[in-house]
Amino acid sequence: MSALDELFHIARAQILIALCGTVPGYWFTVAFIDSVGRFKIQLMGFFMMTAFMVGLAVPYDYWTGQGHQAGFVVMYALTFFFANFGPNATTFIVPAEIYPARLRATCHGISAASGKVGAIIGSFGFLYLAQSPDPAKTAHGYKPGIGVRYSLLVLAGCSLMGFMLTFLVPEPKGKSLEEMSRETEPDHC
Repeated sequence: MSALDELFHIARAQILIALCGTVPGYWFTVAFIDSVGRFKIQLMGFFMMTAFMVGLAVPYDYWTGQGHQAGFVVMYALTFFFANFGPNATTFIVPAEIYPARLRATCHGISAASGKVGAIIGSFGFLYLAQSPDPAKTAHGYKPGIGVRYSLLVLAGCSLMGFMLTFLVPEPKGKSLEEMSRETEPDHC
């Protein structure tokens, strides 16, 4: 396969994953964020991402075997669905609601920048970690990594940690911005 053909196949697969997983995930968030709540959506998203990553990693040889690649793509798309019907949306929405008005823009910007840094570290980290442990099978220019299976388990661990850290985030559902930031309360100085 030429480099152009490979690029076309990868781009087509990524577009399908985006159309089948990412975009519907955002629309589900829009539809259910006020009725279900940010906290539950984020918890569910992290939990399902953990479950699907484990479901991809443990039987990895099965998914990459002959005739099962479509199942792998479906599981992968579901991971993206729950990433977007979960923390990808809520970690952007919640900071805009929980910080005090006088600090909201600055703190939301810091939160967003932290998320972008995490995404960059995750993207490049996965690229390097997913390389084969066998130096002969490693892509040109990369050092041996831990392989795709163990990289997926690392991602599952990160999702599980996000699940646990969600319990530290307040639920802003049904509260005004003033209530969330406690600006109407008298000072206790």
